[in-house]
Amino acid sequence: MDFLTLFNSAPLLLALLKAALPQAVATTVAFGQWFATVPPCRDFTFEATSYLVCEVDPNQYSVELFWKDQTGKPFQSLHNLDAAQRMAGRTMLFAINAGMYHPDLRPVGLYVERGREMATVKTGSGSGNFSLQPNGIFYVSDGKAAVRATRDFVSKRPATDYATQSGPMLVIDGQLHPKFQADGTSRKTRDGVGVRKDGVTVFAISNGTVTFHAFARLFRDALGCDNALFLDGTISSLLAPAIGRNDDYWNLGPMIGVFRKSG
Repeated sequence: MDFLTLFNSAPLLLALLKAALPQAVATTVAFGQWFATVPPCRDFTFEATSYLVCEVDPNQYSVELFWKDQTGKPFQSLHNLDAAQRMAGRTMLFAINAGMYHPDLRPVGLYVERGREMATVKTGSGSGNFSLQPNGIFYVSDGKAAVRATRDFVSKRPATDYATQSGPMLVIDGQLHPKFQADGTSRKTRDGVGVRKDGVTVFAISNGTVTFHAFARLFRDALGCDNALFLDGTISSLLAPAIGRNDDYWNLGPMIGVFRKSG
């Protein structure tokens, strides 16, 4: 194309550019809005088992616990929790169930929400995974998360904004739970949480069934967590709409929601 032809075409090119600009701006805005909802999660394979792993940097994200709505009714599902946050003008990046609960959806063991203790810590013996000692507590204090064995938590109890008790511990100070067997045969879908030395909280949920021993090794050997806690099995659920993860179990008890910090 010579200069004269280009010069004569300039008005048409400008008109086309002007017509396309609003759509380009709208597309850019839409992409930005979508990107802001993408959770810090990724597919991860360890020892031939598939997981979804979400790594939450406390400098960028906040972790909160939820159980009941403003009317005092349990949220019951991750979808209900997500809808409530949207109604409140908040964007929840992902949510995951946060530990065991009674048939009426009350938390089993310690539960703290926004600094209010709503269920007391449980230190006695019992049956089931929760009471497979040591069990533990995942908590958030002043924006920083930690996982500690229950007896250690109770002996030096810190101030907590959020806390949930579950069991068993998966990893205790770099060691696998002493009751786990490498040749164990109990395989279930499982989810859990650990905290790395750099303060990053790591959530993981298996996409298939896995043993406790293998799940604990995931946190210690692959994800770098010296302390990690089992949250639940069988009904393990994670909701992250921006990446197409929409687990829809109902009648859940406590839940964890993760949000991007503003600014």
